[in-house]
Amino acid sequence: MTPDATFELFATSLVGLPISYVWRGYGSAIFVEFGQLQPIANRDGSPGHPEGKVSLGVEWSWRIEDRTAIRCGSWSEEDLWEPAFDTLRNARIARCELFGTLPEVAVTTDSGIRFLSFSTTDGQPQWHLVDRRNGSSRWFTVRDGQLHVGDGSEPAT
Repeated sequence: MTPDATFELFATSLVGLPISYVWRGYGSAIFVEFGQLQPIANRDGSPGHPEGKVSLGVEWSWRIEDRTAIRCGSWSEEDLWEPAFDTLRNARIARCELFGTLPEVAVTTDSGIRFLSFSTTDGQPQWHLVDRRNGSSRWFTVRDGQLHVGDGSEPAT
């Protein structure tokens, strides 16, 4: 099965899943956890951010929009971020899709809020989706301008 066909099946399976947790990493990195959460421990044993059955990570360049405007993005004032994250939390996924010549990802909630990766730097789009629901993890990323499906063990490019 091609990566695009694999993604289409995966994206369809996300419809109805809740956005269970949204958290900020270093800088403007954002992580969105879908479905049932599992506790994670940091290397030092302290509690870390929980992990969903499916995770979306965007290293930089993202935005959150509603039906009429961009609510905030990775270049917005940081005091706008949490209120925008709140529009995602506990919403259900209505659609997940790829767009652009170099694949970017968009997740639309049942209330019409959209979270989009939107790389503005040279290189490859910097996002990943991880599906942990069926045993071994499946990672969707972009490599050499194309959608790539792997197991997460490949070195970053």
